Amino acid sequence: MPSNIVITAGSIRLEAELNDTFTAQAIRNILPLTAAANTWGDEIYFSMPVTLELENGQDVVEMGDLGYWPPGRAFCIFFGTTPASQGDEIRPASAVTVVGKVQGEVTTLKQVSAGEQVSIEADTE
Repeated sequence: MPSNIVITAGSIRLEAELNDTFTAQAIRNILPLTAAANTWGDEIYFSMPVTLELENGQDVVEMGDLGYWPPGRAFCIFFGTTPASQGDEIRPASAVTVVGKVQGEVTTLKQVSAGEQVSIEADTE
């Protein structure tokens, strides 16, 4: 069953939904989570305390997609092109499992700097 989460970075607060994948369920089970942001083009990512295999891997994602990147055990938030993108596509460093989608204006994440704290928690409202 999909579930709502809240992503916070500084004054930015975004609502998102985790999907029904096994990977999304595993992430849901470790929330809340706070970590320092890494940036790669218009992507924020950070390591998480879960080790999972690729599930229905995607080499190209959509604006606002949330992903799990197995090589880095990382949660990824995609809000534009990355150094691996070709043209306007949004391309992770390698395939990710898409685990959800941001519901709001995800491009506000362009304001987040590397090292800034990002929190993800279940939306209890």
